[in-house]
Amino acid sequence: MEIRKLHANEQFPMELLLLADPSQKLVEEYTQRGQCFVAEADSRVIGVYVLLQTRPETVELVNIAVDEQQQGKGIGKQLVNHAIEQAKLRGFKTIEIGTGNSSIGQLALYQKCGFRIIGVDRDFFIRHYNEEIFENGIQVVDMIRLSQDL
Repeated sequence: MEIRKLHANEQFPMELLLLADPSQKLVEEYTQRGQCFVAEADSRVIGVYVLLQTRPETVELVNIAVDEQQQGKGIGKQLVNHAIEQAKLRGFKTIEIGTGNSSIGQLALYQKCGFRIIGVDRDFFIRHYNEEIFENGIQVVDMIRLSQDL
């Protein structure tokens, strides 16, 4: 597997990006402002993440997704670690990430990769999404915010 920056003439892997964020409008907005990286295996995109600068020395990992048939193989962890390295290479001092209150697996992964919970954005998914989202049998209501010093 190779992880690389998406080329300027390539289309964003929207199907994958929508696995992590069901709002195509929001995905289109932040992919235009951020840097998109893809994981390829056998000439096929199987993972994606987007880094978005939010403050002068801070970058946010705003979307990370792995093809559903490739999940559970450590690809997500490789993508998160790659994002951390890219943030360091670009001179950022802090990397942040947010996930839903119901994203149990993601919360574990991010903490295993060195992120710490720094807060909760209450009702984030109620404010920003028109339809209710459920994951693991739990309504996604709050955004759990995590951060890591680089």
